[in-house]
Amino acid sequence: MPRSPSAQQILDCALNLADTCGWERLHLFEVARELEVGLDAIAKHYQQKDDLVEAWFDRADLALLERGKGGDLAELSAEKRLEELLMAWLGALAKHREVTGQMLLYKLEPGHVHLQVQGLLRVSRTVQWWREAAQRETLHLCRIAEESLLTGAYLRTFVHWLRHPLEDDADLRALLRRQLRCGPLVFLLRR
Repeated sequence: MPRSPSAQQILDCALNLADTCGWERLHLFEVARELEVGLDAIAKHYQQKDDLVEAWFDRADLALLERGKGGDLAELSAEKRLEELLMAWLGALAKHREVTGQMLLYKLEPGHVHLQVQGLLRVSRTVQWWREAAQRETLHLCRIAEESLLTGAYLRTFVHWLRHPLEDDADLRALLRRQLRCGPLVFLLRR
C-alpha cells in the first residue's frame, strides 16, 4: 500500500474491515494499521469516522449521476428514468449493504444529533441529484410537492432494500414502481 493512501483506498479499506467487524466496532486506527500508515494519513482525507459514511453515499450519488448520462434514459418516461437511477444508486451500495444499514443505525443513535442533521441533509441532497439526473423540470409548488413525495418513495424503497437483502431486483423494481405511481406523485410525474 502506498505511504499516502487515497481517499478511495481508505474508504474501501474501512468498508472491507467493517464487513467483518461491523460499523460500530470499526476504528480508524485499525484502518490506518491495515493500510500501514499513521492516523494522520487518514485525517488528511477524513476528519472523523462519519466522513467515511458521507463518502460512501457520495459514491452512490456519483453512480446515479453516471447512470444519468445514459443515452437510453432520454426516451424513457419520468417514472422509468427515476426507477433506473435509483436502482443504480442502490447498486453502488450493494457490495456493502449490511454495513450501509449499520451506518444508518450509527447515525440514528440518540447521542448523535449532529449526525442525524447531516443525515437529513444527505437525503435531501440525494433526492435533488435524483431529480436532476431524471431531468425533472417542475417548478414552484409542484416542485416542492414532487420533492416531498419522491423523498418518501426514496426512503421507503431504501429501507425496504436494506431490510430484504435476499429479494431480487425485479421485486424491488416492482415496489419502486408502485411508490412512483402512488397518488399525487403519478400526476406530477406525468406533467
